[in-house]
This record gives sequence, C-alpha cells and structure tokens, in this order.
Amino acid sequence: MTIVWDDPVNLMSYVTWVFQKLFGYNKDKAEKLMMDVHTKGKAVVSSGARERMEMDANQLHGYGLWATVDRA
Repeated sequence: MTIVWDDPVNLMSYVTWVFQKLFGYNKDKAEKLMMDVHTKGKAVVSSGARERMEMDANQLHGYGLWATVDRA
C-alpha cells in the first residue's frame, strides 16, 4: 500500500488536487483522504502490487508529498 504522511508544507487544497490528478479520485474521496492525512497523520491512498505502489510513491514525491510503501 502507498501511505501519504502529514507535512507542515503543503496546503490541504493542493493535497486534494494531487489525489484527484494522480489517482482519479472524485473530490469527496480526495478530500476525505486529505482530511485523514491532516487529522490522523497519514492515509492509505492506493494498494496493489509493490511495483505499482513504488511508482505511486515516486509520483507523489514528484508533487512534493511525503509518501512511503508498506505491506498491508
């Protein structure tokens, strides 16, 4: 799974936009994940094959988000 962690840098609206752009999530789902990151400190944004999760994490890094890959 790919986990996005909270950071003090990125705006909530930007994080929501990145989730919509990268994963194709609708605005409600993207905002819910963003709020999990903001309030819980992290959110699982995708899951699947390890290679795909590493690619997702790398793309998130490209947008300046802190993301890691972990086992479910």
